[in-house]
Amino acid sequence: VYLVESGGGLVQAGGSLRLSCAASRRSLSNYPMAWFRQGPGMKREFLAMITSSETDYRDSVKGRFTITRDNAKNTLYLQMNNLKPEDTAVYYCAAEENPVKLRIGMAEYWGQGTQVTVSA
Repeated sequence: VYLVESGGGLVQAGGSLRLSCAASRRSLSNYPMAWFRQGPGMKREFLAMITSSETDYRDSVKGRFTITRDNAKNTLYLQMNNLKPEDTAVYYCAAEENPVKLRIGMAEYWGQGTQVTVSA
């Protein structure tokens, strides 16, 4: 399975971006999927996860970020609004059958990452 993120870029504080994560080679419609990010000099951190029945978010992005998926397109999305300079990071999507493992970053599949830079 290949996961390919897109949609990153440079945006001013208060702006929005929508990240996409396209999966190829097999359907991941039954897999929980998630977004993580890693800022400069920081550890990778969990942002949001989506399963067949629920979503879960990191507290700092609740109300600003929304995770969705389109199983027909085998694509995961992250809508990011009201972006802040501290959101600057490389953003990764991930997929793992076990949601507990996924939540702590022990995912079977990872994308290569897309850079998001938020200017003040």
